[in-house]
Amino acid sequence: MTSTEQKVALVTGASRGIGRAIALQLAADGFAVVVNYAGNTALAEEVVADIEAKGGRALAVQADIADGDAVVRLFEQTLATFGRLDVVVNNAGMMQMAKMTSDNVAILDRTLAINLRGSWLVMAKAAETLGEGGRIIAVSSSVLGKSFPGYGAYIASKAGVEGLVKVLANELRGRDIAVNAVAPGPVGTELFFEGKSEEQIQSIANLAPFERLGQPEEIADVVSFLAGPQGRWINGQILRANGGMV
Repeated sequence: MTSTEQKVALVTGASRGIGRAIALQLAADGFAVVVNYAGNTALAEEVVADIEAKGGRALAVQADIADGDAVVRLFEQTLATFGRLDVVVNNAGMMQMAKMTSDNVAILDRTLAINLRGSWLVMAKAAETLGEGGRIIAVSSSVLGKSFPGYGAYIASKAGVEGLVKVLANELRGRDIAVNAVAPGPVGTELFFEGKSEEQIQSIANLAPFERLGQPEEIADVVSFLAGPQGRWINGQILRANGGMV
Protein backbone atom coordinates (compact mmCIF):
# COMPACT_ATOMS: atom_id res chain seq x y z
CA MET A 1 0.00 0.00 0.00
CA THR A 2 1.45 3.38 -0.97
CA SER A 3 1.29 6.37 1.35
CA THR A 4 -1.47 7.99 -0.69
CA GLU A 5 -3.57 4.78 -0.72
CA GLN A 6 -3.62 4.37 3.05
CA LYS A 7 -6.51 6.16 4.69
CA VAL A 8 -5.66 8.88 7.20
CA ALA A 9 -7.41 9.81 10.44
CA LEU A 10 -6.89 12.93 12.53
CA VAL A 11 -7.75 12.64 16.23
CA THR A 12 -7.74 15.76 18.41
CA GLY A 13 -6.87 15.45 22.08
CA ALA A 14 -5.21 12.12 21.37
CA SER A 15 -2.34 12.09 23.86
CA ARG A 16 -4.24 10.36 26.68
CA GLY A 17 -7.52 8.85 27.81
CA ILE A 18 -10.28 8.30 25.27
CA GLY A 19 -8.40 10.14 22.52
CA ARG A 20 -5.37 7.91 22.94
CA ALA A 21 -7.55 4.79 22.75
CA ILE A 22 -9.22 6.10 19.59
CA ALA A 23 -5.87 6.83 17.93
CA LEU A 24 -4.57 3.35 18.75
CA GLN A 25 -7.74 1.64 17.54
CA LEU A 26 -7.85 3.54 14.24
CA ALA A 27 -4.19 2.67 13.69
CA ALA A 28 -5.07 -0.99 14.30
CA ASP A 29 -7.86 -0.56 11.74
CA GLY A 30 -5.25 0.42 9.16
CA PHE A 31 -5.34 4.20 9.26
CA ALA A 32 -2.32 6.44 9.38
CA VAL A 33 -3.06 8.62 12.40
CA VAL A 34 -2.38 12.25 13.24
CA VAL A 35 -2.14 12.52 17.02
CA ASN A 36 -3.14 16.05 17.96
CA TYR A 37 -2.36 17.36 21.42
CA ALA A 38 -2.56 20.68 23.26
CA GLY A 39 0.54 20.69 25.42
CA ASN A 40 2.05 17.36 26.50
CA THR A 41 4.52 16.48 23.77
CA ALA A 42 5.93 13.47 25.61
CA LEU A 43 2.56 11.75 25.93
CA ALA A 44 1.70 12.42 22.28
CA GLU A 45 5.03 11.00 21.14
CA GLU A 46 4.38 7.90 23.25
CA VAL A 47 1.16 7.31 21.31
CA VAL A 48 3.05 7.73 18.04
CA ALA A 49 5.73 5.31 19.23
CA ASP A 50 3.08 2.73 20.21
CA ILE A 51 1.53 2.94 16.75
CA GLU A 52 4.87 2.74 14.95
CA ALA A 53 5.98 -0.21 17.10
CA LYS A 54 3.06 -2.17 15.66
CA GLY A 55 3.95 -1.25 12.09
CA GLY A 56 1.66 1.75 11.75
CA ARG A 57 2.26 5.32 10.66
CA ALA A 58 1.59 8.29 12.90
CA LEU A 59 2.46 11.92 13.44
CA ALA A 60 2.12 14.09 16.55
CA VAL A 61 0.98 17.67 15.90
CA GLN A 62 0.49 20.31 18.57
CA ALA A 63 -2.51 22.62 18.15
CA ASP A 64 -4.97 24.40 20.40
CA ILE A 65 -8.32 23.69 18.73
CA ALA A 66 -9.80 26.95 20.06
CA ASP A 67 -7.26 28.83 17.90
CA GLY A 68 -8.43 29.11 14.30
CA ASP A 69 -4.94 29.60 12.87
CA ALA A 70 -3.66 26.58 14.81
CA VAL A 71 -6.47 24.42 13.41
CA VAL A 72 -5.59 25.49 9.87
CA ARG A 73 -1.94 24.56 10.48
CA LEU A 74 -3.02 21.21 11.93
CA PHE A 75 -4.87 20.29 8.74
CA GLU A 76 -2.13 21.68 6.51
CA GLN A 77 0.52 19.61 8.29
CA THR A 78 -1.66 16.51 8.01
CA LEU A 79 -2.03 16.92 4.25
CA ALA A 80 1.64 17.83 3.78
CA THR A 81 2.72 14.65 5.57
CA PHE A 82 0.19 12.08 4.38
CA GLY A 83 -1.30 13.62 1.23
CA ARG A 84 -4.92 12.93 2.18
CA LEU A 85 -7.42 12.97 5.04
CA ASP A 86 -10.41 10.64 5.41
CA VAL A 87 -11.60 10.74 9.02
CA VAL A 88 -11.60 13.54 11.60
CA VAL A 89 -12.39 12.74 15.23
CA ASN A 90 -12.82 15.80 17.42
CA ASN A 91 -12.19 14.47 20.91
CA ALA A 92 -10.32 17.38 22.52
CA GLY A 93 -12.17 19.15 25.29
CA MET A 94 -12.15 20.27 28.90
CA MET A 95 -14.36 19.92 31.94
CA GLN A 96 -14.18 22.15 34.99
CA MET A 97 -16.85 21.89 37.64
CA ALA A 98 -18.52 25.19 38.46
CA LYS A 99 -21.90 26.18 39.86
CA MET A 100 -23.98 28.73 37.96
CA THR A 101 -22.84 31.88 39.73
CA SER A 102 -21.87 35.26 38.35
CA ASP A 103 -18.25 34.87 39.39
CA ASN A 104 -17.90 31.59 37.47
CA VAL A 105 -18.62 33.05 34.04
CA ALA A 106 -14.92 32.86 33.12
CA ILE A 107 -15.14 29.06 33.44
CA LEU A 108 -18.15 29.09 31.11
CA ASP A 109 -16.25 31.20 28.57
CA ARG A 110 -13.19 28.92 28.67
CA THR A 111 -15.31 25.76 28.39
CA LEU A 112 -17.27 27.09 25.43
CA ALA A 113 -14.08 28.30 23.74
CA ILE A 114 -12.51 24.83 23.76
CA ASN A 115 -15.49 22.50 23.61
CA LEU A 116 -17.86 24.43 21.35
CA ARG A 117 -15.78 26.96 19.40
CA GLY A 118 -13.06 24.33 19.02
CA SER A 119 -15.57 21.83 17.68
CA TRP A 120 -16.90 24.41 15.21
CA LEU A 121 -13.38 25.16 13.95
CA VAL A 122 -12.31 21.51 13.62
CA MET A 123 -15.56 20.32 12.07
CA ALA A 124 -15.71 23.25 9.66
CA LYS A 125 -12.16 22.65 8.49
CA ALA A 126 -12.90 18.94 8.17
CA ALA A 127 -15.92 19.75 6.00
CA GLU A 128 -13.71 21.90 3.76
CA THR A 129 -11.04 19.20 3.49
CA LEU A 130 -12.69 15.79 3.32
CA GLY A 131 -13.81 14.21 0.10
CA GLU A 132 -16.45 11.65 -0.79
CA GLY A 133 -16.77 8.94 1.85
CA GLY A 134 -15.26 11.11 4.58
CA ARG A 135 -16.29 10.83 8.22
CA ILE A 136 -16.51 13.55 10.85
CA ILE A 137 -16.96 12.24 14.39
CA ALA A 138 -17.39 14.46 17.44
CA VAL A 139 -17.17 13.36 21.05
CA SER A 140 -20.03 14.59 23.22
CA SER A 141 -21.15 13.27 26.61
CA SER A 142 -24.05 11.30 28.05
CA VAL A 143 -24.07 13.65 31.05
CA LEU A 144 -26.47 15.72 28.93
CA GLY A 145 -29.15 13.30 30.12
CA LYS A 146 -28.51 14.31 33.72
CA SER A 147 -28.70 17.65 35.52
CA PHE A 148 -25.84 17.26 37.94
CA PRO A 149 -24.96 20.41 39.91
CA GLY A 150 -21.72 21.97 38.75
CA TYR A 151 -21.91 20.59 35.21
CA GLY A 152 -23.67 23.61 33.67
CA ALA A 153 -20.81 24.89 31.52
CA TYR A 154 -19.84 21.42 30.33
CA ILE A 155 -23.40 20.37 29.53
CA ALA A 156 -24.03 23.62 27.66
CA SER A 157 -20.91 23.11 25.56
CA LYS A 158 -21.68 19.50 24.69
CA ALA A 159 -25.32 20.26 23.90
CA GLY A 160 -23.97 22.76 21.40
CA VAL A 161 -21.67 20.14 19.89
CA GLU A 162 -24.59 17.78 19.33
CA GLY A 163 -26.48 20.58 17.61
CA LEU A 164 -23.53 21.26 15.31
CA VAL A 165 -23.35 17.59 14.35
CA LYS A 166 -26.95 17.52 13.18
CA VAL A 167 -26.67 20.82 11.29
CA LEU A 168 -23.42 19.93 9.55
CA ALA A 169 -24.79 16.55 8.48
CA ASN A 170 -27.51 18.46 6.62
CA GLU A 171 -25.19 21.13 5.27
CA LEU A 172 -23.04 18.43 3.66
CA ARG A 173 -26.01 16.95 1.82
CA GLY A 174 -24.97 15.35 -1.47
CA ARG A 175 -21.27 15.09 -0.62
CA ASP A 176 -21.32 11.59 0.95
CA ILE A 177 -19.64 12.79 4.15
CA ALA A 178 -21.10 11.39 7.37
CA VAL A 179 -21.20 13.51 10.52
CA ASN A 180 -21.93 11.83 13.85
CA ALA A 181 -21.11 12.03 17.54
CA VAL A 182 -20.29 9.52 20.25
CA ALA A 183 -21.56 10.42 23.73
CA PRO A 184 -19.70 8.38 26.36
CA GLY A 185 -20.98 7.77 29.84
CA PRO A 186 -18.51 7.72 32.76
CA VAL A 187 -15.21 6.27 31.52
CA GLY A 188 -12.27 5.17 33.64
CA THR A 189 -9.65 7.69 32.60
CA GLU A 190 -7.07 9.62 34.60
CA LEU A 191 -9.17 12.76 34.10
CA PHE A 192 -12.27 11.02 35.51
CA PHE A 193 -10.54 9.65 38.61
CA GLU A 194 -8.87 12.96 39.47
CA GLY A 195 -10.24 14.48 42.67
CA LYS A 196 -12.86 11.78 43.32
CA SER A 197 -13.11 9.52 46.35
CA GLU A 198 -13.64 5.76 46.02
CA GLU A 199 -17.20 6.27 47.21
CA GLN A 200 -17.87 8.89 44.54
CA ILE A 201 -16.36 6.71 41.83
CA GLN A 202 -18.50 3.72 42.79
CA SER A 203 -21.63 5.84 43.03
CA ILE A 204 -21.10 7.11 39.49
CA ALA A 205 -20.23 3.65 38.20
CA ASN A 206 -23.51 2.33 39.61
CA LEU A 207 -25.56 4.76 37.48
CA ALA A 208 -25.39 2.28 34.60
CA PRO A 209 -27.20 -1.08 34.81
CA PHE A 210 -23.81 -2.74 34.24
CA GLU A 211 -22.67 -1.08 37.50
CA ARG A 212 -19.20 -0.34 36.23
CA LEU A 213 -17.29 2.39 34.44
CA GLY A 214 -16.76 2.25 30.73
CA GLN A 215 -13.24 1.80 29.40
CA PRO A 216 -11.55 4.07 26.83
CA GLU A 217 -11.22 1.12 24.45
CA GLU A 218 -15.01 0.64 24.48
CA ILE A 219 -15.52 4.20 23.26
CA ALA A 220 -12.79 3.69 20.67
CA ASP A 221 -14.70 0.66 19.38
CA VAL A 222 -17.75 2.84 18.69
CA VAL A 223 -15.61 5.40 16.87
CA SER A 224 -14.02 2.58 14.87
CA PHE A 225 -17.50 1.45 13.81
CA LEU A 226 -18.46 4.94 12.67
CA ALA A 227 -15.16 5.44 10.85
CA GLY A 228 -15.28 2.06 9.13
CA PRO A 229 -17.34 0.57 6.30
CA GLN A 230 -20.06 -0.69 8.66
CA GLY A 231 -20.87 2.91 9.63
CA ARG A 232 -21.52 4.15 6.10
CA TRP A 233 -25.31 4.53 6.55
CA ILE A 234 -25.11 6.31 9.92
CA ASN A 235 -25.39 10.09 9.62
CA GLY A 236 -26.48 12.97 11.85
CA GLN A 237 -26.69 10.67 14.88
CA ILE A 238 -25.57 10.76 18.51
CA LEU A 239 -24.49 7.29 19.68
CA ARG A 240 -24.76 7.16 23.46
CA ALA A 241 -22.12 4.67 24.58
CA ASN A 242 -22.95 4.71 28.27
CA GLY A 243 -23.87 1.20 29.39
CA GLY A 244 -27.51 2.25 29.71
CA MET A 245 -26.87 5.10 32.15
CA VAL A 246 -29.57 7.28 30.56
